[in-house]
Amino acid sequence: MYQLVKIWTVANQKGGVGKTTTTVSLGGILALQGKRVLLIDTDPHASLTYYFGIDSEELEVSVYDIFARGNAMQSEEILQALCPSTIDNLDILPATMAIATLDRSMGNRAGMGLVLKKALEKISEHYDYAILDCPPVLGVLMVNALAASERILIPVQTEFLALKGLDRMMRTMELMQSSQSKKYQYTIVPTMYDKRTKASLEAYKNLLSNYKEYVWPGVIPVDTKFRDASLAQKVPIEYCPKSRGVFAYRALLDYLLQVN
Repeated sequence: MYQLVKIWTVANQKGGVGKTTTTVSLGGILALQGKRVLLIDTDPHASLTYYFGIDSEELEVSVYDIFARGNAMQSEEILQALCPSTIDNLDILPATMAIATLDRSMGNRAGMGLVLKKALEKISEHYDYAILDCPPVLGVLMVNALAASERILIPVQTEFLALKGLDRMMRTMELMQSSQSKKYQYTIVPTMYDKRTKASLEAYKNLLSNYKEYVWPGVIPVDTKFRDASLAQKVPIEYCPKSRGVFAYRALLDYLLQVN
């Protein structure tokens, strides 16, 4: 069976570190390079879904149905759940608040950790890349996203509390690796970096000190253009192609394509 060329999961057990921005930035750049890209929202808050102007409350089918129906959901039905974006080659598998109930209603069901991976295999011939935006909570959604992925991208805001969140995430990765006998490839992405502040400088230094072999050697700077792009419901490469933030994500993508 044809496999997706790349499956990346963007994850961190702390909110507000740039997960959705990282997902839409990398996805947008890849799409404009002519790659077929699927962005998957696995967060009950549906930030990625709303980013593209999709009203999660109006959806008839979403990522929730993939979990609820499992193997019974055929490839054609999965494809019908996808929403196109404003640029060619970029589709979104949206989320709804209903996925917040998955841990309680289906968490103990056998095989629940591999639902998303199996669903992606059914539509793999349609895409070159899939990028999954994770919730900041360890549960069936994050487990699925990690299990489906070839590489984990961990955005870390360059400030003290975010480093504590990274410690939790790294422990989660260790647990997942031991339970699945799978070695994850992961890249720590320093985000919201402001070289004018001592907090950013110290946090970045701390990252390099503790995780140097896993840290991408660049940084994603603070860039208000990201907020403007979100407001306009456009991917950053489309809204502000010459911004320093987009320049940084271009460099990150080049790096990821070299190490994969």
